[in-house]
Amino acid sequence: MTTTSYTTGPALRVRRANEADATEVATMVGEIAAHEDQVAHVHVDVDQWRTLLARPDVIVLIAERDKAPIGYVSAIRQLHLWTGGDVINLDDLYVRPGHRDGGTGRQLMGALAALAAPEQLIIRWGMEPDNVDAQRFYARLGATLRPKVLAGWSPSAYADLATQT
Repeated sequence: MTTTSYTTGPALRVRRANEADATEVATMVGEIAAHEDQVAHVHVDVDQWRTLLARPDVIVLIAERDKAPIGYVSAIRQLHLWTGGDVINLDDLYVRPGHRDGGTGRQLMGALAALAAPEQLIIRWGMEPDNVDAQRFYARLGATLRPKVLAGWSPSAYADLATQT
């Protein structure tokens, strides 16, 4: 897999993560999970991250300042059955404390947009309804915000129904 770099200003560089970045990606995923009080839901270890980062459909772009990772955006390229084309489903946008409000999130989103632009792929994502800061940030980027209820169905919740078929 080739590593693409996106130059975004003095001392800030955004590049696609690769297998060698697995430890740092796992660390930052743990940080955002802790920030969102969701640590119990993170089950991917460093070895799994190495495997995931080698997949072409897994997109993780890392922002670095002076070669130190300060944030990332992660997404999955996925088939959209209604259009027959691919979309990019953004999973996380995270900037480490001390580096926020300096344009890093905007640069990460710009790099993701640059990745999607050649094929005119739609980028979509969700956020918690009470995360008004994120809503304002994405609206400033020109994103369309619309209410939608997302559902999750865990194996324990669907186990009884699955055995009835």
